[in-house]
Amino acid sequence: MAQRILALAAEEVPERLQEALQSLGEGELGDMVTRQALKGRETAALLRGIFKGSPCSQPSGVLRRLQIYKHCIPLVESGDLHLAKVSEIIGLLMLEARQLPGHALAELATLFVDVIKGGSLSNGKSLELFSTVLTALASSKESLAYGKGNPSQFLLPSLWDPRSVIHLANMFRDIPLSGEELQFVMEKILRMFSKLDLQEIPPLVYQLLLLSAKGSKKTVLEGIISFFNQLDKRQKEEQRVPQSADLEVATVPLDQLRHVEGTVILHIVSVINLDQDLGEELIKHLKTEQQKDPGRALCPFSVALLLSVAVKHRLQEQIFDFLKTSITRSCKDLQFLQASKFLQDLFPQQYDVTAVILEVVKNSAFGWDHVTQGLVDLGFSLMESYEPKKPFGGKAADTSYGLSKMPAQQACRLGASILLETFKVHEPIRSDILEQVLNRVLTKAASPVSHFIDLLSNIVVSAPLVLQTSSSKVTETFDNLSFLPIDTVQGLLRAVQPLLKVSMSVRDSLILVLQKAIFSRQLDARKAAVAGFLLLLRNFKVLGSLSTSQCSQVIGASQVQADVHACYNSAANEAFCLEILGSLRRCLSQQADVRLMLYEGFYDVLRRNSQLASSIMETLLSQIKQYYLPQPDLLPPLKLEGCIMAQGDQIFLQEPLAHLLCCIQHCLAWYNSTVHLCQGAEDDEEEEDVGFEQNFEEMLESVTRRMIKSELEDFELDKSADFSLSSGVGVKNNIYAIQVMGICEVLIEYNFNIGNFSKNKFEDVLGLFTCYNKLSEILKEKAGKNKSTLGNKTARSFLSMGFVSTLLTALFRDNTQSHEESLAVLRSSTEFLRYAVSVALQKVQQLEETGQTDGPDGQNPEKMFQNLCKITRVLLWRYTSIPTVVEESGKKKGKSISLLCLEGLLRIFNTVQQLYAARIPQFLQALDITDGDAEETDINVTEKAAFQIRQFQRSLVNQFSRAEDDFSSKETQSLITVLSTLSKLLDPASQQFLQFLTWTVKICKENDLEDVACCKGLLSLLFSLHVLYKSPVSLLRELAQDIHACLGDIDQDIEVESQSHFAIVNTKTAAPTVCLLVLGQADKVLEEVDWLIKKLTSLGSGTSEDSSQASNQAQALEKGVILQLGTLLTVYHELVQTALPAGSCVDTLLRSLSKTYAILTSLIKHYIQACRSTSSTIPGRLEKLVKLSGSHLTPQCYSFITYVQAKVLRDTKPIPNLIFAIEQYEKFLIHLSKKSKVNLMQYMKLSTSRDFRINASMLDSALQEPNAEDAENEPDNDQSSTAEQTDENQEPKKKRRRKK
Repeated sequence: MAQRILALAAEEVPERLQEALQSLGEGELGDMVTRQALKGRETAALLRGIFKGSPCSQPSGVLRRLQIYKHCIPLVESGDLHLAKVSEIIGLLMLEARQLPGHALAELATLFVDVIKGGSLSNGKSLELFSTVLTALASSKESLAYGKGNPSQFLLPSLWDPRSVIHLANMFRDIPLSGEELQFVMEKILRMFSKLDLQEIPPLVYQLLLLSAKGSKKTVLEGIISFFNQLDKRQKEEQRVPQSADLEVATVPLDQLRHVEGTVILHIVSVINLDQDLGEELIKHLKTEQQKDPGRALCPFSVALLLSVAVKHRLQEQIFDFLKTSITRSCKDLQFLQASKFLQDLFPQQYDVTAVILEVVKNSAFGWDHVTQGLVDLGFSLMESYEPKKPFGGKAADTSYGLSKMPAQQACRLGASILLETFKVHEPIRSDILEQVLNRVLTKAASPVSHFIDLLSNIVVSAPLVLQTSSSKVTETFDNLSFLPIDTVQGLLRAVQPLLKVSMSVRDSLILVLQKAIFSRQLDARKAAVAGFLLLLRNFKVLGSLSTSQCSQVIGASQVQADVHACYNSAANEAFCLEILGSLRRCLSQQADVRLMLYEGFYDVLRRNSQLASSIMETLLSQIKQYYLPQPDLLPPLKLEGCIMAQGDQIFLQEPLAHLLCCIQHCLAWYNSTVHLCQGAEDDEEEEDVGFEQNFEEMLESVTRRMIKSELEDFELDKSADFSLSSGVGVKNNIYAIQVMGICEVLIEYNFNIGNFSKNKFEDVLGLFTCYNKLSEILKEKAGKNKSTLGNKTARSFLSMGFVSTLLTALFRDNTQSHEESLAVLRSSTEFLRYAVSVALQKVQQLEETGQTDGPDGQNPEKMFQNLCKITRVLLWRYTSIPTVVEESGKKKGKSISLLCLEGLLRIFNTVQQLYAARIPQFLQALDITDGDAEETDINVTEKAAFQIRQFQRSLVNQFSRAEDDFSSKETQSLITVLSTLSKLLDPASQQFLQFLTWTVKICKENDLEDVACCKGLLSLLFSLHVLYKSPVSLLRELAQDIHACLGDIDQDIEVESQSHFAIVNTKTAAPTVCLLVLGQADKVLEEVDWLIKKLTSLGSGTSEDSSQASNQAQALEKGVILQLGTLLTVYHELVQTALPAGSCVDTLLRSLSKTYAILTSLIKHYIQACRSTSSTIPGRLEKLVKLSGSHLTPQCYSFITYVQAKVLRDTKPIPNLIFAIEQYEKFLIHLSKKSKVNLMQYMKLSTSRDFRINASMLDSALQEPNAEDAENEPDNDQSSTAEQTDENQEPKKKRRRKK
């Protein structure tokens, strides 16, 4: 039959063809087509023939055509035909579809809808036909008659089989859709995501993105991002609570999810490359979303997407700016939330963008190579944008270990973390990161590079061998060493030091550079050479040296303990080290700075490389011999004149003799305690070594003896000597004095250590101290006369931190019977005890400022921490067991020892929180003498801190209970500061915190403290505690009432009811101290409210799917804002009626009021916006707030303005600003009244005081008052007088005149 039809079609006789076709039934026609198609013969020709014999002008022809279409669609989707055959059939059907009348097209479309619902699309080829049918239907005039003019009416409402959705998405690209229809299609496809298999999502996303060229870009991006965000959250939840994973809803494996996400990101990036608008839309969408809910905008998926897009440079700047502002804003918000319990209650979940970005780094390990470049660029961009502003000094505070306080610091730290983690995860990019870090260390030499050096150090630790692949870059960096600042050089060398052990070529190139630098003209270059050589000596062990474990030095984290070289080339090391020592000996004839570095570095070299002991000791011996006078009776024992050098008029130090002696003393002590023990068998070597050891001991003995005998005249440094820094002689004498004092200190440490508690040795120590003290007193006296800034600085002590802790423990805590007699010698001198404590104070200060101290172990954080603990124990015991009252301060000058101890404790508590935040539990444990062994158990920081706080609370209560003459303001201030420092260690949710807060409130209520500084300290402590417990507004109201009662009312006819809540508010402290503190705290509350209103506005503009949750949160926020503002209005209500003295209080109050009105205005604007977007009415709460502002604030503000204008007699800038703010508020109230149909202006009394001129009658009366001048010029004098004007009818003038 098929052949016959083909023949008839070829004959051009339509009638016969039509007859033949009519003779066939529907089933036969279909079977024939199927057979022909399966055989693969002339299918298209057969179909053409059938169409030819079925003209659309005849109903039977249309019917037959429809039968063919209905038969062919399942046929092509059955999967039985070859793809080429399918394309051929579909092509033909598409061509013929245009000729079908509208009703037939509509019927066909309905058929397709059924196919799609049934999910029987195998290859989706027939959908190409469907798109043609729909397009033809849309343009068909007839179709309108069928009410089917809208093609999407077929598809959109129907259910789609998930298997067809990809083919459908592809098909919609060819169909004309209106904006609404497109939006509907997009949303429908996005909803299908959850029903699809994960592997099917990337191709669907790609189709959607191509479809988005027609519009609805935002919908697509939003849908994709939120889908993957939800998947990530579910995955995280399951990892956190594995047992809750229901078998039915168990999600996909993690690696599969990550790979799919990676593919989707690649698709989006490739489409953005073709369609830049999509990229712009992505940034725009995330920016608006971030205002509403940063957690949804910046999730790991969207950040990874942004970073991948950023590689395309046109968008990079926009994306990085957006990410950087998001990061700093997130850090600021977190800081803001952590500082206020009120805000924490409103925002229980805190969003932290830094954690999200670090999660992206972790996720990128799953083959997301397209993200890595963006991560690296972002890391460097953050580190450069927020680099530390402070100069680099050792481990300066910019690398402080605790939570860094500033958002900028946190952003810089995040940049470093991103780079370090990316470095660990992605091997291919390692050398690139390393080179960029080294480049920045070189090119940014002028600005601080400590953050880059720390990063370099961490990178090297994580993969020491990576440096080998970039060794050429390292060598290039070495070539520039002599041009870098010395601190940078030391940091850099310490960081790359592990490479020196592995790569001989790098080590050799470094030595070449250093040897050149040693002869450089630049002082910094020579110092760099010394630093480099000392580092090499420390790290290349000579055979036979003690292992690092025997020496207690722990190198910083930047050194890897891989002694690769130790096994095979320690002999070569010896020659190498001796050669370096030879180079360094030359430096002993250079400037003092260079020598100083050597003296400070030799001790560490000895400790790490004990075989070099004899060489180093010999070098030091020959150096000291140049200045030592061996004759036993010669005074003084050292040639000081050899230590200075004159160049023209200038005199400067050439040989830091005290440092040389200090180095000898430490090296000798170490040598005696360590090497001796290990050299039992090697007699010959011992013979040789005894020489220098004996030499040194005899020399130090002789110098000690003669220094004690020497008078100051022997050094030409008596009281009559000139110490002014303007003359050459004065400069010389200052240098001598510092050297002599240093030598005394070095000998004090030496004699104490070797004395083994012998009375004679301790008498020597005291003798040396006497010499030191005489000089110290003269210098202080002269400095006082000269008022020179230099002289006022105490010379830095030469005692080592370890010795200070030993000395203090011996002086104050040693109860051993056998030591009693000898220690009594030292304890008898109050001056010596005070000196010991003040040196401890100086050492702690140095540690706090630079992260290290002078002397041995000064750069070893572990040793410093142990010493801190020892010192704290002693100072705590001394302060708590001997109160300052008991201790007579000896002579009238100088602080008492107890007060020095307290200052020391304050510094230590600060330092520990700054440098050793992670070890606070161990620190508190060490202070608790009762249970010294409970190391393993979990240490409850809050309990331990509360125990320490109680000790200082007792001391403070004792201060308050003292007679007025005994009250020490300085000590009280220090105690309050110690308490506020320790309070940071308490957990705000704990019982101990609440007890401490209650106690602080009680202290403020019961003590009428008149000392302004102490009052300020106590109230600041109270506020800082209170905000972590709940909002302080009610507290502020009570304080404002007290201030009002204390200072009286601006209307003298009114007597203020006195209801004193806080005794601390009295005539001496009410203004300006308490008033300014209250206003400062009120400003902080206003800032919080302002922040909340911004959050409210962004919540209001978001129409998120969980709108009920959003509206609940919005209601909670609105309630919080209105309650806070309501209570604040009552605070200002009290203050604007108070007769405040002219000056800072008035100005601050006026500014604060302007801010209050501005914030009230922004709240009103929020409600105007809300009324626009929804038909909601304004809450009753807001009406009450407006009523309160109209009755309790605005009228009083105008009265206050009149009072101020009369009192101050000059135009005050804040006044017009305040009037403007009030008028703006009222203007927007009128707007809101119209929008909400609620008359809010009924509560406002429009004031007539709109001019800024001075009221003439009030001016006259003010000028007649005798105290008008005082009022303007001496606010303090006015405080007490105005405070007493509660009943003005009884002789106000007499009351006015009364002075304090």
